[in-house]
Amino acid sequence: MAMAQVLELEVEAEAAGQRIDVFLVMKGVVPSRSFGQKLIDDNQVLVNHRPVKSSHKLMGGERVVVEIPPPKPLAVEPEEIPLDVLYEDEHIIVVNKPRGMVVHPAAGNPNGTLVNALLAHCSQLSGIGGVLRPGIVHRLDKDTTGVLVVAKNDRAHLGLARQIKEQTVKRQYVAIVHGNVKEDGGTIRTNIGRHPQNRKVMAVLPEGKGKPAVTHFSVLERFGRYTLLQADLETGRTHQIRVHMAHLGHPIAQDEVYGPKRSGLPLKGQGLHARTLEFVHPIYGKIITCRAPLPEDFCAALEYLRKTLN
Repeated sequence: MAMAQVLELEVEAEAAGQRIDVFLVMKGVVPSRSFGQKLIDDNQVLVNHRPVKSSHKLMGGERVVVEIPPPKPLAVEPEEIPLDVLYEDEHIIVVNKPRGMVVHPAAGNPNGTLVNALLAHCSQLSGIGGVLRPGIVHRLDKDTTGVLVVAKNDRAHLGLARQIKEQTVKRQYVAIVHGNVKEDGGTIRTNIGRHPQNRKVMAVLPEGKGKPAVTHFSVLERFGRYTLLQADLETGRTHQIRVHMAHLGHPIAQDEVYGPKRSGLPLKGQGLHARTLEFVHPIYGKIITCRAPLPEDFCAALEYLRKTLN
């Protein structure tokens, strides 16, 4: 039976005034404040032998003991689904996610997900994501194709989550968007959060609401009524590129949520592909760069545009 992991930390003088939940994230003990807050609420974080609240502010010099419970039994069944593996070792696996595949089980998608396929492929995934999202450090939408990294153990998960939080992971996408983007490139800076009237979708929100979102883009090719873009994520909010491009008036081709339902292009889903992912290996410290080739329907759409609209 798996045992709980116990970590002991000394609070440096520089951490004086810092909240305990923030301290745990900064130390890389937990991947997020919400994960740390759950441990704190369950009395699994002690400061000088006493339980505290998430809002507790440190003074410096305290002894912090964190008990991380063992992973709960997985609620997801392994399924023999083919995977396009771009890189793999005992700590992480990087895959090229196909169009139409959901990353992890959720309402309406109980099986056939990437997690189901991964469990059949490698049997062990990090438990930090919970029983339905083991190993999942970041996600791609169902109809977005491309590179995605998954953690096989908690140490790798924490290391990857820290890099994403610190915005050192390079995530490069290519997208076919509606309209002729006149600028050769630019940066979109907005706040993104749940749409105030439709909570199922995201939206650009006024200052002070939502979370900051930054996308850098550059034009790769113009076709008159469509443009091929490269988009580099500085942040990684839900639906970020899709929301930002729609905000600019150039929604992703065939994005049925944020743009016209039909594009007339031979795409089987939205024209968005995660082409490159670059990060530092969370255990070995070497730079890992993975690239996923454009899917067939994306290439077919580009070929169609080059023949008919130029």
